[in-house]
Amino acid sequence: MTKISLKSSHIYLENDLVEAIFENIHYAYIKYLKDQNRLLITPVSSQWFIKMYEPTQFLLKSRNLKGDKTLAIREILIDNDLETNDRDLEFVVIEKTKLIKVSL
Repeated sequence: MTKISLKSSHIYLENDLVEAIFENIHYAYIKYLKDQNRLLITPVSSQWFIKMYEPTQFLLKSRNLKGDKTLAIREILIDNDLETNDRDLEFVVIEKTKLIKVSL
């Protein structure tokens, strides 16, 4: 089972999820929704996401030979006074729109 985790203020995405959602795209849009305590993550190719959320662009960094990637979200955690403990995170994937909803 795929998992998403928070480690050292980075969101860790396992390779199978990266391939399914991002394919060959190396940047993601992220928007933090305070009222839901949720991060929305999608590839930069999602034009509808820009119009709805005015997101911030982040680089997907390679982490290992398996193809796992990370997103450095320290500024989001600090700006919103969020817990920074390393932990596994609950998430939902909407494959049709290539959207990942991560609960913080």
